[in-house]
Amino acid sequence: MNQRVDVIIIGAGPAGLSAAVNVLVRGKTLRIFSNSENYLSKAERIDNHLGFYNKSGKEMMDDFLNHAKSMNVEVENKKVVNILPFDDYFMVNANGDIIECNKIILAMGMSKVKEIPGEAKLLGMGVSYCATCDGMLYRNKTAVVWDQSHEAVKEANFLQGIGVKVIFVSKKPRSNELENTIEYVHGTIKEVIGNTKVESIIVGDKTIDCEAVFMLREVVAPTALIDGLKLENGFIEVDRNMQTNIEGVYAAGDITGKPLQISKAVSEGLIAAQHAANKIDEK
Repeated sequence: MNQRVDVIIIGAGPAGLSAAVNVLVRGKTLRIFSNSENYLSKAERIDNHLGFYNKSGKEMMDDFLNHAKSMNVEVENKKVVNILPFDDYFMVNANGDIIECNKIILAMGMSKVKEIPGEAKLLGMGVSYCATCDGMLYRNKTAVVWDQSHEAVKEANFLQGIGVKVIFVSKKPRSNELENTIEYVHGTIKEVIGNTKVESIIVGDKTIDCEAVFMLREVVAPTALIDGLKLENGFIEVDRNMQTNIEGVYAAGDITGKPLQISKAVSEGLIAAQHAANKIDEK
């Protein structure tokens, strides 16, 4: 697959798919990533999106996906864990796959991720969101895997298999699929401790020494994806063209704030895509 495209879209809900369709209409190349179910799919009934009266959320989402697929939009089941800006392009890390692009559209929906103390401070210094990306850095070292996604057990086993000593922290009972040699701790991480690197974590009233913490959530908080992204009241701040404070990065849909409606998401995806395409043409 092409490792350089015009636009990368993160999120495949109404905003992301609308952006994808409009990027293609403008003759630009794209890749679109999503690794979690869209909230729209769980809505019982929707009556206020013009042209889709008395539809369930799943029916509407299926229509959106079928429309996109008919235009050869392929949604890739990958989690984007990092975005690095350069002078006139970006490098995006999707499950260890590095892709270059000219523009980025963030469309992951309303972020419900709450960072814990020490997480942001030690990101890249022992705190990681991707085991397959950073696992080799911690061979023969102790790493904690925090179970917050359906892939956590698989990634913990992977780390153990490449020589990392893994401690698995989870609120759920120990999984039968977790390797027997992996230590299991019941609970949730309250804090990551360390000055210039991870030194330990706190689970309940217990301190566990480690050199890395893998926060394996389904999604990564927008501010953790790219440094310096500006928020307002917890939502990404954008202008009328859906541009964020970082040139070349756009946001669309629920991630930009209220009203949290499908019509708004679809229109914002279109605006972001068209403006991004125009800027690429200008260059």
